Amino acid sequence: MTDTTTTPEGEHEPQVPTRKTTRRGGGDPATRGRTTIADGVVEKIAGLAARDVVGVHAMGSGLARTFGAVRDRVPGGSKSVTRGVKAEVGEVQTALDLEIVVDYGVSIADVAHAVRENVIASVERMTGLEVVEVNIAVSDVKLPEEEDEEPEPPRIQ
Repeated sequence: MTDTTTTPEGEHEPQVPTRKTTRRGGGDPATRGRTTIADGVVEKIAGLAARDVVGVHAMGSGLARTFGAVRDRVPGGSKSVTRGVKAEVGEVQTALDLEIVVDYGVSIADVAHAVRENVIASVERMTGLEVVEVNIAVSDVKLPEEEDEEPEPPRIQ
């Protein structure tokens, strides 16, 4: 026996069984695939977060800053936000090493604490990775009378 429906004109049409819509793939979409985050991405986030802290004058050792200043002057070169930052990134955790230069007169302990808090908050919020450690090495203190380390301008342009 076939089910029929009556149309307004009184004609009988066979009723087609409807399909139930099913969700394909099943499960939470977040479990369908992998997300990997490159070390450089975490290094950029950490470098920018560290530079945001008052009392951080620069990132990296004196030699790295000198080479960076030369690189920054090359046409097409860009400022390296990862200078002074090294990250090890796993599947769910990351560890960071930072090298900073602080301004003279600030509490190094307070600046290091603020850098650590800002870096952890930024990296965890943006990547979802757990930051297991942030090691900070203070490589220099910027004195007020010191000029920023800039290489001599090239003799030929």
